[in-house]
Amino acid sequence: MKDFAAIDFEIANGYCSSICSIGAVIVRNGLMMQKYYRLVRPEPEYYLRRFTQIHGLTQTDTEDEPVFPFVWSEIAPEIAGLPLVAHNSPFDEGCLRAAHRVYRMDYPDYEFHCTCRAARKVFGKTLPNYQLHTVAAHCGFDLQHHHHALADAEACAWIALRVFG
Repeated sequence: MKDFAAIDFEIANGYCSSICSIGAVIVRNGLMMQKYYRLVRPEPEYYLRRFTQIHGLTQTDTEDEPVFPFVWSEIAPEIAGLPLVAHNSPFDEGCLRAAHRVYRMDYPDYEFHCTCRAARKVFGKTLPNYQLHTVAAHCGFDLQHHHHALADAEACAWIALRVFG
């Protein structure tokens, strides 16, 4: 797979619809061509401390940001027709579906691929775990800002180029 969009969502609370940041990397012909990072005002609009401790975002960071439909309207045309890749794709696909449902947006049945599952198949038992930072390091990517949506999307793209190539 040489053309795809790697995507990552961070959420504000226990609701999958509470997307507070989006990172996306568009890969064409095996090259990272475009990168997107946007903060999003989550729905529901509150933060739980344990989520803030993971990604560092707070309500102050996103209270003046646009809601998901406005941010997604910028990204959707760029990823149209591309398969989506995520590390632990059921989580990211669940977030995307939940946000579409909450805002009553049509969901275009994106094709998702999981770099976590693929890494397990490709690398077998050679890794101590299959967390994003572990797999990224094994693939030669230095993930310095884990849980920053764009950094995670870049790591995912890097992994995808190795495990799906």
